Amino acid sequence: MTLIDPNEPLDAQLLRQTKIIDALMRRASRQKSMDFSAFSAFQSAMELQERIDAQSRDLERATTELESARYERERTRTSLMEALSSMEEGIALFYDDKLEICNELFQRLLPDVTECLRPGLDISAYFRFMFESKHLVSFDGKSPLEWGRSSPALDRASVGSIILELMHDRWYQLGVQHTSPSYVVLLLTEITSIVRRNRTEREHLIDRQADYLQAVFQSSSSGMCTYSSSGEIMMLNPRFRQLLGVPFTVAQEGASLEGLLDYISSRSLISDRAMLKSSFWRGELKRKGRLQKRVRHRHDRVLDVQANTLPGGGFLVELKDVTLEARTTETLEKRVAERTAELTETNARLTEQYEKKALVEEELRVAKERAEEAVSSKTRFLAAASHDLLQPVNAAKLLIFTLREAARKTDLKSMVERLEKAFSSSEYLLRSLLDISRLESRDPNAVSPSNVSLGGILENVHAEQNVVAVQKGIRLTAVSTSVVVHSDPVYLLRSAQNLIANAIQYTKPGGRVLVGCRRRGNKVVLEVWDTGIGIAAEDQARIFDEFTRANNARPGSGVGLGLSIVESACRHLGHRVWVRSTPGQGSVFSIEMDLVGSDRKSSVSVDQLSSQDDESLDRIVLVIENDEDVLFATTTHLESWGASVLAARSTAEARGLVMDMGMSPDIILADYQLDNDDRGTDAIAKLRAMTGVHIPAILITADRSKALRRIGERNDITLMTKPVDIELLTQMIESKVHHREAEALASADIDQETPTKVGHDNTAGVGTD
Repeated sequence: MTLIDPNEPLDAQLLRQTKIIDALMRRASRQKSMDFSAFSAFQSAMELQERIDAQSRDLERATTELESARYERERTRTSLMEALSSMEEGIALFYDDKLEICNELFQRLLPDVTECLRPGLDISAYFRFMFESKHLVSFDGKSPLEWGRSSPALDRASVGSIILELMHDRWYQLGVQHTSPSYVVLLLTEITSIVRRNRTEREHLIDRQADYLQAVFQSSSSGMCTYSSSGEIMMLNPRFRQLLGVPFTVAQEGASLEGLLDYISSRSLISDRAMLKSSFWRGELKRKGRLQKRVRHRHDRVLDVQANTLPGGGFLVELKDVTLEARTTETLEKRVAERTAELTETNARLTEQYEKKALVEEELRVAKERAEEAVSSKTRFLAAASHDLLQPVNAAKLLIFTLREAARKTDLKSMVERLEKAFSSSEYLLRSLLDISRLESRDPNAVSPSNVSLGGILENVHAEQNVVAVQKGIRLTAVSTSVVVHSDPVYLLRSAQNLIANAIQYTKPGGRVLVGCRRRGNKVVLEVWDTGIGIAAEDQARIFDEFTRANNARPGSGVGLGLSIVESACRHLGHRVWVRSTPGQGSVFSIEMDLVGSDRKSSVSVDQLSSQDDESLDRIVLVIENDEDVLFATTTHLESWGASVLAARSTAEARGLVMDMGMSPDIILADYQLDNDDRGTDAIAKLRAMTGVHIPAILITADRSKALRRIGERNDITLMTKPVDIELLTQMIESKVHHREAEALASADIDQETPTKVGHDNTAGVGTD
């Protein structure tokens, strides 16, 4: 702890040292009477005196340094003042919002504020003095008092760069710079010369614009005149006086609108009385911002008068001579009136004729509705009766096929073949009519797109049509493919059949028909090429219409339904179909479909199946069919091929036959629609459940709905449409039985102790959706 505070002033420190020395001297005098030795007291006094001397020397040195610092500070302040005085701009320095220093230019800017600029002045007070100064005219474009009222909390944080206007047309820019959080510098820069130069340039530009505007006025073909807010002419062109027909004294700079209107009224130059009142002009301009009217002048002229408001309350008046236009309009109106009278008379006659025509059209409409109703009734009948129509056809086809096999080595062979050809023609026509009626029935289930193996379709068609091609001496080639497309399998098969049949029909013996497909991105194009008679360009667009054939087709070659079915089916499925052909060289028919993927599964082709035609069908076949003729024909055909047939008319009868036999059949052939709401799908499911064996099954039906197809896919049931292709049915039976036996053998190899079963289905029945 020190006896002297070094932060006290030097005078106070010297006074305190003196007091301390006196106290020590008195203490030393008092100690002489005590028992301390004199030498010790003297020694203590000497040490104390030395310390006091050292403190005195330190104080003298500190005093010298302080004086030196004060001198340097004053010299620095003097130098700063000289530097600020030499600047061409006014500058003031504030520390903690208090004025520290400013130069002479800053002080003399506002003479009535000069006396207030003392060190320690608050920055907000300075701005308040500035606003109250009589030498300040405007502050950033506003009056000082108005600016001060709008910003009562003005301080260094709210000021940026502001333009000051002083008396005698002097201008300064006040800028604020924050050199540190505590220091603020106000900088005044005189911009009087810049403002005056800009003002001069702006006035010069305005003068030039006025000259340009005057030149435009003078060269305008319209009469132009501008009025001030008080209604006095500011500028006009001679064309304005010429169109109105008024003298120079009435229409000149400084003349009033009321004087011009009075002159026009007194000489009846314009007959429109409203236009001759200045109150009308001002009211229209105030309410709408513009005035537009067409008036007639006494000198047989028609004028368009248009007035528009201008900034500042004035307005511009434009006059246009539209006499020629008005006369043309009047002439046209007169002609229109005459023509209207003629049309009115003509319309009366046409109305009478129209009423007579309406009666005829009503009769035609009724007749058309009756015809459409008849066609619709026919279509509905054909669509609804397809099952009943196909049942006898299916039975007859089976019987004829069986008869053909029986008469193969008899004298009746040629007669049976003729019968088969005649029946095939009838079957083709009936099938075509049913296809057309189904496609035109607007039934949502008319087509049922799904993923279809195009290779299987081509194999089936090739097997069916190759016999006809061989008989005619034509080479039919089908290029194999593994692509899967999105289409309706029934109508895709029918379309391929029709195209290939047409190609064979119109190709001469020795020709060739080639069927294949091409991939194009996510599309597949099925193409049928032939070396036939070809189709002329004018026929290529119409051959897809019903009952239409090419002009070069030979008589008796068909009724023209095949291609129309192809076009209608493709249109329903969203496929594109077209033809390219050259007469005498051949044709190419193409169908474009969406590509789904590839089918890599191995399958038995139709060519492979056909090689088994001569073998005996040594199988136990359960046939479920409610139609006696179809049941008889199917049974007879299968037995002729060596099969053992169990014939049943219902699910219950089929179950009884299987129970009596004591074992499951090799395959089930079932009609879909049986009697009393009985279904072939239910029969297949119940027989599988009863025997515990996944019996192969083929469902024969005229129903082509997507719902039935989904049922078949879920339950491993193959669908065949009526009328049935006999050879394909036989091959399909053998294929499905072989497939089941192969799976059973594979299962037996894996587990010798497990009984051989292809599958097990515990489902009691299958719904019909």
